[in-house]
Amino acid sequence: MTQIADSLALITGASRGIGAATGIALARAGASVILLARTQSGLEQVASQISKEGGTAYCYSVDLSAARSMAHISETIIAEHAVPDILINNAGTGKWLFTEETPGGDAEEMMTLPYFAAFNLTRSLLPGMLARHSGHIVNITSAVAYRAIPGATAYNAACWAIRGFTESLRADLSRTGVKVMLMVPGTSSTPGYSHYPGVEERMPKILNIVPRLTPEKVAQALIRGIQRDQQVVITPSLLRLMLGFNHLFPWLVEWLVIRTGWKHTSRGA
Repeated sequence: MTQIADSLALITGASRGIGAATGIALARAGASVILLARTQSGLEQVASQISKEGGTAYCYSVDLSAARSMAHISETIIAEHAVPDILINNAGTGKWLFTEETPGGDAEEMMTLPYFAAFNLTRSLLPGMLARHSGHIVNITSAVAYRAIPGATAYNAACWAIRGFTESLRADLSRTGVKVMLMVPGTSSTPGYSHYPGVEERMPKILNIVPRLTPEKVAQALIRGIQRDQQVVITPSLLRLMLGFNHLFPWLVEWLVIRTGWKHTSRGA
């Protein structure tokens, strides 16, 4: 069992949504939290709430898409605090578009956040975890990492990359004392949808049967997963059941997702 109390936890994409809720929940569980995101004002709001509740939070505004920035912030955090006990790679971006709809450079941007940001930050902090023989790395992705949906090509690929990175890390870090967890939440009521119009419109209708989660519910499931040393956390239970069907009957789930998903206008309804 991993203890949250008295640990040092770092969360990326922590200025809103799941990242902010996770930072607050970890602080309530007794962790000191380091909040990373690009938006300083959002970070300060989260840190202020944590402080008001008696917790400890530090915020750093950083461009998570820049490898040099990630290396620099890692050095700063280690020098000013320590190597975190818990690293949560949550930052991400995503426009749901077909391949031919995706503007030049957007596919690279969507792979940078989340994949390269998670890779670069983990690479910078991992030596300290290995030297200490302890640590917990959590990568957050989407259910599309298990079943791609139509109309979101680059987003699908980035989520698959995070899943592949997580499984590779787990293989690399076997018996080192560093644990790795993949967090797969269902659709949550986060501000992300307002930043990327069309996402809800393109959601396959079959996914409407899965209850929508609040960021706080996702954070609670994530913390339970860390405490229980789980390798994969899929929430809610109906999404877990659906992905179980995807494993047993991939052809059926693929048919349902494509049948109820977004279509090219040339194909019609």
